[in-house]
Amino acid sequence: MPIPRLLRNQPWHSVPLGYHSLTSNRLRGSLRSSVRLGRRLSTAATNSATEDHEPQFLESVGMFFDRAAKVSNVHPKTLAHIRAVDCVLSVSFPIEIDENSYRIVHGYRAQHSRHRLPAKGGIRFSPEVDLHEVEALASLMTYKCAVVNVPFGGAKGGVMIDPREWTPAQLERITRRYTMELCQKGFIGPGIDVPAPDVGTSAREMSWIMDTYRQFNHTDVNAAGCVTGKPISQGGVRGRTEATGLGVYYGIREFISYPEVQEKYKVPGKVSDLTVVIQGFGNVGYWAAKFFESNGAKVIGIGERDCTAYCSEGLDVERLFNHRNETGSFRGLAGIQVIDDPQTVLELECDVLIPAALERQIGLKNAHRVRAKLVGEAANGPMTPGAHDALLARNVGVIPDLLLNAGGVCVSYFEWLKNLSHVRFGRINKKWDERGKTQLLDLVEQNAGRQLTDSERRQLIHGAEEHELVYSGLEDTMIDACEETRATANELSIDYRTAALSNAIRKIATVYEGSGALFSSGN
Repeated sequence: MPIPRLLRNQPWHSVPLGYHSLTSNRLRGSLRSSVRLGRRLSTAATNSATEDHEPQFLESVGMFFDRAAKVSNVHPKTLAHIRAVDCVLSVSFPIEIDENSYRIVHGYRAQHSRHRLPAKGGIRFSPEVDLHEVEALASLMTYKCAVVNVPFGGAKGGVMIDPREWTPAQLERITRRYTMELCQKGFIGPGIDVPAPDVGTSAREMSWIMDTYRQFNHTDVNAAGCVTGKPISQGGVRGRTEATGLGVYYGIREFISYPEVQEKYKVPGKVSDLTVVIQGFGNVGYWAAKFFESNGAKVIGIGERDCTAYCSEGLDVERLFNHRNETGSFRGLAGIQVIDDPQTVLELECDVLIPAALERQIGLKNAHRVRAKLVGEAANGPMTPGAHDALLARNVGVIPDLLLNAGGVCVSYFEWLKNLSHVRFGRINKKWDERGKTQLLDLVEQNAGRQLTDSERRQLIHGAEEHELVYSGLEDTMIDACEETRATANELSIDYRTAALSNAIRKIATVYEGSGALFSSGN
């Protein structure tokens, strides 16, 4: 999709800070129309489940926000401030294919809220990226950070390419050039805006981003904190790769432990008694499946782009993962049933359905065919407002994305803290903890008259490694966020999405109202 002329005429293809408040309604309407048209023409994968009249992604986020705003008791002026996107950046640049050809690459970055800094959000490489999607995802990041009490604002970025069509060398040039644009426009930095991996990107791209930022900011001692999701060797944190999937596991585990959830939705209270179906077998879907399987649940169905793998006795997740990596598909693996229609995965009977792919996968076309008792949103925006209401009307519970998939940003926060402190978690206190446990065990052995075996002693005095501290911090964060959401939902008799979002709105409003309104208030 070409860059809208309204943006292209801006210097450096950038939209100045405060764009949304400085631009006329007519201009904004024209921009929205051009973005929406391109979105509808390019995303059949996200439209197959929705009716034509259902709202697009950004409108869906706004509708959910408006519902939560009504029960938040926040002043309308503050609500308008929270709802608006602070600023957006649109860039385009040429990438040489060979001596005789080149392509123009388009990229975006949106900062929805800077009530806390830095802003935080991933960068995705996808042909379906556009300003509409980036703004919606940036909004979700703001609310997501507030829900789990991570002190970041919300942002999101994307480059409109299919990474499968480019060589690693070309992808590096694209990533570095995009990062250079962010550096020049002030859209990246440890205290400004901190990207992370998303669809189509990984630790490799984050390394390129960090290195490029360092070239422009060679005196910044905290430069490693300009991006998270990096390899361990480049300042990453252990546990970041599996963080979102682990957060999904922790969140669902907490909700099924609540007596009112067990009674209302007829789900078992233990993970080991669950049947689970997952749509999407990327990073999030894979790790969610691994954690559920390792804790005794039966993962009976996993859907990918071309088909669905099903086994009523439970899939071997690692075996399926290895086969898919070797062959590119689930097809041909013995012991599983392959269902040709990939959308069928959403309609399998199970206790918990986890959409972990793209947005708008459950709409009015297929919501009535969902046979799960609970839907846990591991993807961003996998359900339209109409589908959400239809599921609730059928007594299907929904655990919202802004709570359930917040594990990634939570552990990104830990990585950012590690980069700013310049020390690995556990390095300072591990041996001190082990020494104290050893002394305590010595006293216990003397009084008990029994010596522990070497393996028992090692297990008991073991000091926490970095990944164990990360897991612990994530688990504690998800438990608290789930309990906050549960309490609000029960107090106000509202659904969990509205409860989580209203909590987020109140937290953000407290920051805005407490800090005043510089240059935006009258006498």
